[in-house]
Amino acid sequence: MASRDQFQRFIFEHSQVRGAWVQLDESYREIASQAPYPESIRGLLGEALVASIVMSSSLKFEGTLSIQAQGGGPLRTLMAECSHDRNIRGLARFDEHAVSEDSFHNLLGDGRMAITITPNQGNRYQGVVPRERDSLAGCLEEYFERSEQIPTSLFLFANESGAAGLMLQRLPGATEQDDELWERVNHLAQTVKASELLELDSETLLHRLFHEETVRLFDAEAVAFQCSCSRERTLGALESIGKEECYSILEEQGAIEMDCQFCHAHYRFNKNDIDQLFSGHTLH
Repeated sequence: MASRDQFQRFIFEHSQVRGAWVQLDESYREIASQAPYPESIRGLLGEALVASIVMSSSLKFEGTLSIQAQGGGPLRTLMAECSHDRNIRGLARFDEHAVSEDSFHNLLGDGRMAITITPNQGNRYQGVVPRERDSLAGCLEEYFERSEQIPTSLFLFANESGAAGLMLQRLPGATEQDDELWERVNHLAQTVKASELLELDSETLLHRLFHEETVRLFDAEAVAFQCSCSRERTLGALESIGKEECYSILEEQGAIEMDCQFCHAHYRFNKNDIDQLFSGHTLH
């Protein structure tokens, strides 16, 4: 059976209107299984993962795009990240005794959201996401409208076993015909059901929604859960906290142990490792 973890771009021929579709299955379940997430938080994490994938489709370089939220409600942290080659990871931290609300704003409470774009080479960019809409999709649409000046429609869905989404965008330079097309396809996209996005393949879904339009669907790209943590990166984090702090931890605990918050990989460093780190030697 072919993987259902896929991403595809599409365009409406001879127009400045484009789109992206994504469907997550195994990758979403693997990420969601990293913690005992309540249904409401699991669903929001799925929506964020889908959004990070479709939004990263506009990246013109190698790097990552992440959606990050820090809140004062039951959901303290939400983070979803997608790389240029469609590797995803994500997490949520929450107060398990306080999760009783399932609305977007009630879960996050007061807090901030941001989009962070991190090129493998070059400077990182971060943009603030307005929190004026009552859904993650609505807030991200507002972000595109204000920060990128690109009218965008997002449809995000997630349940206990899968997540999926659809994005439509009207690019700069649109003509009057493009404006008419934009209104038309948005009206059609508003009719999409969660079950259709979660269950139908891209070709069937796009034909069902836009069968009167000429749509070009590009090749599918595989999506996978893959954490970017490594022993080398963990050592880099230790180097950043400083020699004095590292040796203080060693003296107190005998070793420095760190777990990746995304995949739970375990790293252990002894005194010899820290000696080599701060003497400038490379560890393998």
